[in-house]
Amino acid sequence: MSAPHAAPHDGDHAASHDVVEEIVPMMPIVLPLAGAVLMFLLAFIAVSMA
Repeated sequence: MSAPHAAPHDGDHAASHDVVEEIVPMMPIVLPLAGAVLMFLLAFIAVSMA
């Protein structure tokens, strides 16, 4: 008894856009940079405490 012209989920293609799908291709660049920053900060803390 529903209307035949109203298809369910017509505008959900933009709503189902996943943010993780955009970040995954950048992981080979982001992970080493984050690791380098983390190592620098830990070394800075260790030197400043010594």
